[in-house]
Amino acid sequence: MYIHVSGSFHFPCARTLVLIQSEHSKECTGKKQNAKQNRWCFPLSLAILYAIAYVQFRIDETCNTKAMKLVVGLGNPEKRHENTRHNIGFEVLDEIARTHRAGFSSGKGNFLYAKILHRGEPVILLKPMTYMNLSGHAVVAAMQFYKIGIADILVVCDDLNIPLGSIRLRSKGSAGGQNGLKHIIQCLGRGDFARLRIGIAPAHPLGSYSSFVLGKFSSEERKTIDEILPRCVDAALDFASNGIDHAMNHFNVKPV
Repeated sequence: MYIHVSGSFHFPCARTLVLIQSEHSKECTGKKQNAKQNRWCFPLSLAILYAIAYVQFRIDETCNTKAMKLVVGLGNPEKRHENTRHNIGFEVLDEIARTHRAGFSSGKGNFLYAKILHRGEPVILLKPMTYMNLSGHAVVAAMQFYKIGIADILVVCDDLNIPLGSIRLRSKGSAGGQNGLKHIIQCLGRGDFARLRIGIAPAHPLGSYSSFVLGKFSSEERKTIDEILPRCVDAALDFASNGIDHAMNHFNVKPV
């Protein structure tokens, strides 16, 4: 058996190897095999366990020696808020985690996190569990715990001022009416951090914008979001690998 890990090491590699080990153990104990077959079971099990330990070691080693990036996706917790316009930040992080086969865990603060390596760069994916309007508490807690500087964070959020299907990267700026960004700026005392805004602007003026952002996408809107989501993922990961200036030059786009 050959186990090849390329591109980026990440926790799910270890979980995948655990599954392989589990299935291999079942195969070794659940079948009647001749002596020639059995003699390979124990050495192969050791090889798989060694690979698990090695992958986890490389993750920890890299994260301890390189400056980590923090990618924050804004949204509201609870199942009732899933797939709402305000939770597009969560969707982007979920997709990044899925493509890296990473899972979220409870962090040292009111947030969920996943740790990945993308092209050799350690990245923390953060989903505040504070509700949108108090997102800053989770961001500050994570920055302090992981010792991450303001130049190494990217906040991903919805934006009512940008047409649906557009994304906009900025290295700094105001909250622009986004309450999650507003609270992060208040808690940090500054607004010079990168942000990826994803357009959700309605086609027509609305009476209640709060009801709109907390509402779910229509079927047509969903198609547009599904089309732009991979680009959002690529933009966030490009920030992690190459910085905000490179990401802005490559991913700021006009409405589709």
